[in-house]
Amino acid sequence: MGRVYKKISPMTRVRSTHLEDAFPGIQQTKESYSVTQILDGKSIAAQIRGEVANGVASLVAAGHRAPGLAAVLVGENPASKVYVGSKTKACAAAGMESWTVQLPANISEGDLRQKIQELNENDEVDGILVQLPIPKGLPEREILSEVAPTKDVDGFHPASIGRLWAGEQTFVPATPSGVLELLDRTGTELEGKHAVVVGRSLIVGKPMAALLLARNCTVTICHSRTQNLANICRQGDILVAAVGRTALISAEFVKEGAVVIDVGMNRLTELSEVERLYPGDPKRLRTFEKRGSVLTGDVDFSAVYPKVSAITPVPGGVGPLTVAMVLANTLEAARRRFGATVEP
Repeated sequence: MGRVYKKISPMTRVRSTHLEDAFPGIQQTKESYSVTQILDGKSIAAQIRGEVANGVASLVAAGHRAPGLAAVLVGENPASKVYVGSKTKACAAAGMESWTVQLPANISEGDLRQKIQELNENDEVDGILVQLPIPKGLPEREILSEVAPTKDVDGFHPASIGRLWAGEQTFVPATPSGVLELLDRTGTELEGKHAVVVGRSLIVGKPMAALLLARNCTVTICHSRTQNLANICRQGDILVAAVGRTALISAEFVKEGAVVIDVGMNRLTELSEVERLYPGDPKRLRTFEKRGSVLTGDVDFSAVYPKVSAITPVPGGVGPLTVAMVLANTLEAARRRFGATVEP
């Protein structure tokens, strides 16, 4: 997919001499990496969204309508509602049009397919996403395949997946494309590096591997049946954790000086787990007291941080980039439909 924004290199650096002040509970040791870079996904996502807004304004100034994104929401999943709502707000902030197609959980497969076809045929809609998960009983892959490839801004259509692995221009799933932007914009070298991806989902793991392979990384994909997982992970110059298991990646999984990307988004609901994973961190404890839970990733951040050269936090790392990249894909879809020139 052609880029729709310029690269810049913002980064937040925390020197190891101040680890305890910056991240309570993290103990500095002689083995601590001299400079650990916090990969700030929130600020980079804000930049991408600003660049998308500029692109939208340019389209409108050239006489085109604003790009439009339609989100299909089936059922009453609270997390899905929040996520779709965040996309709606982001669209408005970027000057895009957006629609949420709310459908009942008991909708038939045929009726759902018909709704998606209506959006495929709607000239005001440039991008379509079907919010996952959809209710049990509906065939997920078949439903995602109903979205027209030209409007598949989630990158889940089989044609999009095939083009990605073939190295052709296509829409790429938002989370792995966001990770790549994060790596690029923070100056992470990819060429010739060994990248280990933990997780093989079609949403993150497999497309992440394809993107890294296309950038000349040597890529290893790990999964639930991988033997000697820690040994394999330790080989990675770049380690991407996207398996959905709280704190699976501990210090023994990580190579000294590696770049660690935590895609996981898990919720701690037990105080003992918060205290174990974030010892001496009053901010996390206050969050738990206020909300009854704390977000965490697949990486044991406190244990891994001292060993690595760069790491994403949870929250504030990969998560904000997902919405930003959906907007970028929607702008790209509109540009292709309008025949507009993509900025270098």
